[in-house]
Amino acid sequence: MKNKQVYLLRASFTVLIFVLLGYIVKFYPDVIEGFDRSVQSAIRGNLPDPLTSFFKTITILGNPVVQILLIALLFVLFLWKKWYAEAGFIVSSGAVAGLFILTLKNLYQRPRPELSQLVEAHGYSFPSGHSLCLMMIFGSLIIIAHQRIQAQNSRRLVETVLGLLILLVGFSRIYLGVHYPTDVLAGFVLGYGMINLIYPFYNQKRFEWRFQSKQR
Repeated sequence: MKNKQVYLLRASFTVLIFVLLGYIVKFYPDVIEGFDRSVQSAIRGNLPDPLTSFFKTITILGNPVVQILLIALLFVLFLWKKWYAEAGFIVSSGAVAGLFILTLKNLYQRPRPELSQLVEAHGYSFPSGHSLCLMMIFGSLIIIAHQRIQAQNSRRLVETVLGLLILLVGFSRIYLGVHYPTDVLAGFVLGYGMINLIYPFYNQKRFEWRFQSKQR
């Protein structure tokens, strides 16, 4: 694939940004304290009840149980449709996200914000697992939708909805007081990098299997 190096370069660049941000969080947290506080103050203004209810609901999309069920359902659906490469893509994305969430939170051990938390959250704060997982799973779905949905308007609608859900869930983690803005940013950056790392291998396998009539 002629563009493979471009995707790998993107992945390397975003991972470098994540490592730099993680280094600051771990050893020089005062450097980003002002940024986090200013964003938190802007987002967590009046906390009106309707908005709080909305974000409490939408943040559920990033919960581990919901993500596992979603991956399982998509895996079965893609197998049924004989989209074998897509099935592998979605499972790989979920597995990579889960592995990073388990290892990186224990590596950085950043406490959660000392704010009024509107939902219950356990464990460490950096990076945001919801943001990382949504970026990888829904990011994978955006790619699959772009490849599979033929009608342009329908394709754009699906891609836009998925993109908005990624952003809204990340935003909800700050609004609900369970993550710092830099946690969410780190989750998005790392998730985007990993999608760029996995994508060229998935796309190559998809091309080969379709060419060999091993999948639709």
